[in-house]
Amino acid sequence: MLRSHDSLAASAPAPSLVPWGVSPDADLVYRTLATFGPAAATDLERSLGMSRRRVVCALDELAATGAARGGAVATVRRGVVWAARPPDEVIADRRRARLRLVRTGVQETREPLALGDDLRHLPSRAAARERLAELVSIACHEHLAINTEPRFDAESSRSAAPMDRVLMSRGIRVRVLGVQPPDRRWLVPPTEKPDGRRPEYREAPSVPMKLIVVDRKVALFPVSPADFGRGYLEVAQPPVVSALVALFERHWETAQPPQEHTLYDIALDPRERSLVELLARGHTDASAARELRISARSVSYILRGLMDRLGVDNRFQLGLALGAMRAAQPPPSTMPQAPPPSGEDDR
Repeated sequence: MLRSHDSLAASAPAPSLVPWGVSPDADLVYRTLATFGPAAATDLERSLGMSRRRVVCALDELAATGAARGGAVATVRRGVVWAARPPDEVIADRRRARLRLVRTGVQETREPLALGDDLRHLPSRAAARERLAELVSIACHEHLAINTEPRFDAESSRSAAPMDRVLMSRGIRVRVLGVQPPDRRWLVPPTEKPDGRRPEYREAPSVPMKLIVVDRKVALFPVSPADFGRGYLEVAQPPVVSALVALFERHWETAQPPQEHTLYDIALDPRERSLVELLARGHTDASAARELRISARSVSYILRGLMDRLGVDNRFQLGLALGAMRAAQPPPSTMPQAPPPSGEDDR
């Protein structure tokens, strides 16, 4: 069961499953179960501030992917306790599923290698760029892209610019979904074109995979998510492409334009950081207030302010958000003490 007191104390935050194709709702439920332990659907609904329908759908998804166990799929009943599988096991399963189309025995070649109907291996990044240029030249309707890199190498930038100009000059809709850069000052809007058109861009703290889809007919993605040098897969099988488009659309809907993202923009002041570290160690509001020599009411004010700045609704969500920012990790040395307040409530 989820802990009844609203402490942020927990084990190390579980890694996100969003990069492995899990929806944001299911990822939030999974990380809650993995971080705070088994819980029933009703506990998750209350603690996360999510509707019953969203919790049930998230648990259905986790059960279908094997990330959590507890209830029959689509039949989550009151009182059934759900438990998360270990993150390393879940990620290993997702990695094997993603790479199932490619076997390690495939030999390197300089030419694209056919693997079956509407499926072939482009053995290098250069080969993938050449093929993408061909597809862009005949594109008619739409170009979708997911970028996992916060920054691009010079060669990628040089090859992308002319393709972008070709697509925009022909009135083709271009949508790009990217990760939120660690240094937001680096992010600048896409270059304006002479006719004023530019790609639509949204960003998120994490994205599921590197992906390019042309006209909803052909998809390209890396053979290895961690090593683009191993080449790309080109897929033209309608069911597979449709599933990848649906994946793009799901993450596009939850992403935001760059100027609207605020989750990683905040910086904790010394008192906020000290409070978060105390709560991460297992302190209650009252004991944390005594350690910091402030009132319990001030503790509530500080946490409420952090919730407002991070855009979360309750303290479970706050704990997960701070954990993702690595702001809720116990410090390696003794915490500095705040100076004594001038009165019962600090000013």
